[in-house]
Amino acid sequence: MATLLHGGENRAVLVYQLQSYRYWENELSRRDLTPGSFGENFTVDGLPDDEVCIGDRYRIGEAEFEVTQPRVTCYRVGMRLGEPAMASLLVAHHRPGFYLRVITEGHVRAGDAITRTRQGPEALSVADTDALLYLPGRDPAKLRKALSIPALSPGWQQSFRELAQGEPPKQEPGWPGFRPLRVAHLVPETPTVTSIHLDATDGTPLPEARPGQYLSLRVTPREDAPAVRSYSLSSAPGAGTYRISVKREPHGRVSGYLHACVRPGDLVDIASPRGTFVLEEGTDPVVLVSAGIGATPVLAMLHRLAAARDPRPVWWIHTARDHTQHVFAAETRALPARLPHGRAYISYTAPGDVITPRDDEAHIRQGRLTARSLGRHGHTRRRPRLPLPARPPSWTLLAAICARRG
Repeated sequence: MATLLHGGENRAVLVYQLQSYRYWENELSRRDLTPGSFGENFTVDGLPDDEVCIGDRYRIGEAEFEVTQPRVTCYRVGMRLGEPAMASLLVAHHRPGFYLRVITEGHVRAGDAITRTRQGPEALSVADTDALLYLPGRDPAKLRKALSIPALSPGWQQSFRELAQGEPPKQEPGWPGFRPLRVAHLVPETPTVTSIHLDATDGTPLPEARPGQYLSLRVTPREDAPAVRSYSLSSAPGAGTYRISVKREPHGRVSGYLHACVRPGDLVDIASPRGTFVLEEGTDPVVLVSAGIGATPVLAMLHRLAAARDPRPVWWIHTARDHTQHVFAAETRALPARLPHGRAYISYTAPGDVITPRDDEAHIRQGRLTARSLGRHGHTRRRPRLPLPARPPSWTLLAAICARRG
């Protein structure tokens, strides 16, 4: 099924071309590039960036897609490939790749034919669109064309509007590449999860992250090669420090190193907060859904909502194996209580886990989440905003449950 979500509706699928792989093999003298090395969902034969246009639609297998924007050429592609300048090279060589949104869902398989079903208005290519934002000497006529393409994703539309008005596009706060941050202290949350609190080495406040964003860490576990991992921020935005919460995985090279070796006072290389899975403004009810350690990004959202005493109905829905694995239990008990219309629903899935909640924990239930159990708990019938931190099958089911109940 075409249900991959690379980064939201307008960036559901990232496409990169075999021809660009061959180009970079020669350009970089690399022979280790294999499909997926550039982080794409679809590796395709054809569809070059200088021919595919924003708004073009393609049928692949049973599904139909629409081209929405060039790849966002951030530093992470350089980290993935071990080529620090890769982001700027993709732009300079006019080979960024592009994103698709799903028009019609369906099965897609390797080897399926790719057929263009509609040509985008203005015939503005992916390469020209990318250059329009990132390279100097932009053509005002092409800028006007870009702003008239309905399929162009909202973020790129906003950047082009700012350029048309003579304003530089807004940049995210932070710093380029990596910088060392100090481990201020460590807090065990559960037997397998530890929170790492980070601050600046000079004592200055760290740039505020948007609730839901992540940090990328670069560490060298013992004598191994350097490794980069990303962890969602779990702290309240605007605190001037950062908190990440790391679950120790049985065979996790980096998580094991962080749990066993990192101590207060150590320095860790950190890239500035990034990510588009963030809390949106609005008036609709908010449903924050998570399981296990997946609570971290939506916990940051809950902190922001509670700090502002947001008047919207806010639901915190969380699943844990049992009370010993219920990460941030005290925190998520207190935060919804600070909201005018905050509600919480917790389910423990392990059989035989005895639940004897206090009066303020009456929202904890035994068993897996179902539509009936949500209904008994009075789930809101207004259409909610539903941020999901991951999309295994249970989240797809949960989204369907919430949609069915309004």
